[in-house]
Amino acid sequence: MSVKERSSKDQSEGNTSGQNSRGHASEKRQSFDGTFAARDSQEFPLEPSPDHTICIEAAGVPHGTLYPFTIPNAKDFWSGQHVKMPFSNSCIQIKKRFGQCRSEEKILRWEVIKEALKTDFATLGDLEHAIKQYNLKYTHTWTFSGLCNYLEELSYDERHNLLANVLPKMAKLALQLPRLCSKPIPLLKQGQNQAITMSQKQIACLLANAFFCTFPHRNSTQPRSEYSNFPNINFSGLFAKCSQRTSEKLKTIFCYFCSVTSNMPNGLVTFQRCVLRSPVQWSRSVHQLTDLCVTSVGSIEDAEGKLQVDFAAAMVGGGVLGSGLVQEEIRFLINPELIVARLFTEKLQENECLVITGAERYSKHQGYSDSYRWQGSYHDATLRDSWLRRSTQIVAIDAVNFRNPREQYEAVYLDRELNKAYCGFSCRVIPDRQHSAIATGNWGCGAYKGDAKLKALLQIMAASQAHRDVVYYTFGDRGLERSIKEMYTFLKMKHVTVGQLYKVLEKYSRMNSRSSVARDLYTFIENNVDCLKQVSRL
Repeated sequence: MSVKERSSKDQSEGNTSGQNSRGHASEKRQSFDGTFAARDSQEFPLEPSPDHTICIEAAGVPHGTLYPFTIPNAKDFWSGQHVKMPFSNSCIQIKKRFGQCRSEEKILRWEVIKEALKTDFATLGDLEHAIKQYNLKYTHTWTFSGLCNYLEELSYDERHNLLANVLPKMAKLALQLPRLCSKPIPLLKQGQNQAITMSQKQIACLLANAFFCTFPHRNSTQPRSEYSNFPNINFSGLFAKCSQRTSEKLKTIFCYFCSVTSNMPNGLVTFQRCVLRSPVQWSRSVHQLTDLCVTSVGSIEDAEGKLQVDFAAAMVGGGVLGSGLVQEEIRFLINPELIVARLFTEKLQENECLVITGAERYSKHQGYSDSYRWQGSYHDATLRDSWLRRSTQIVAIDAVNFRNPREQYEAVYLDRELNKAYCGFSCRVIPDRQHSAIATGNWGCGAYKGDAKLKALLQIMAASQAHRDVVYYTFGDRGLERSIKEMYTFLKMKHVTVGQLYKVLEKYSRMNSRSSVARDLYTFIENNVDCLKQVSRL
């Protein structure tokens, strides 16, 4: 059975579970021979807790009614522990009066935003003027050349539809912010296990505000700025970059906004910042390697029913609103609800990950980096769980960016990457309903200079420690596919444990540090596994 067929089978069979006599959901764990082993797991109710903020009325979820959770006097809320909203009474703009008696008047910035976004957008200049009315500090520095170039590429009818139809609907959606998002959204800060669940409509509203650059204090990422440790969220940086990449990004983003403004999805998305409190003692692990499927065809985002790995930057989303256009940025573009994580997720530390459940896919694409092209809208038919989330789970884990590639074999970096991957595969604020296989690939390779052979082993080890199987995509590299398969078959034949493999990697690290010429990693493992296994038995 092909990987694509297997994924389809997983999706159709893995969501047909019923209730057993003890009131638990019957859960099925996939094996790679196509069979399923039933297992019981508790169906967790959707309810708020100190570490889980729910932005809608949870009682309506079983009935499919997603009403925003509202609080009185939301406009009076302004906290350094929560997202600062542009409708807050503390969000002030200075209006200067000129003439014989020059003066300054403090006005509510939201009033300026409402007035600006209610205007007609006959030209790009109208949009630029509107955005700059409430971003006065950047009147002479922000440019919209990238957005201008994109509009010039459109036909007259396409351009007219965007300006006269899509943008006004987006503006109307953005102005619903006080009603849809009155409940304070906590910042997912470093060192805190914290989760947020919100509706897709709330996310669309937040992203519309990001497009129109309304979020206060989020235009500067200078070292001493308030949000220097957070990704940028306002779209101004994307608008400025004039390139084919920008045009393709804007095509993908407008595909999303066209979809949600014409047919708003009725579901939820959960974001979890998860912390690994205690690192694993890898040399002591006695876990056997779990099942592995390696393939050079297909892609991670097509692996339905799997935990899909985002090769993340520590600032989640990487350069999605800039010039970046590799694995993470592409994923955030075709699943744009991921972008909202940049609003509240502080830079990931070495023992942290971000898990997103329920993000919908809206676009098809081809290519990678400069060859990336938007290929049209995508109909996401992924089933929803009892919380009305698409059954798509994505984990963002950031690898080390090596200036010197030889450093990655040092024990300190082996531990760092193993613990980072293990955090992503096991740590949760809200327990996983299914212990699904992991869909991953060449994490931390390419620009980060990681060795794909090493990174494959590290992820297999972390997954085995977390009791998860692995589907590994080599993205068309048949030679790498063959090498990983042969190494895995060898390790399974020798019954090598995670701890034994770690000790071989440690030995390779010591050898590599003393040699001026790096030896092939897999050949070294084949030549040294038996002697280490003998030592382990003594």
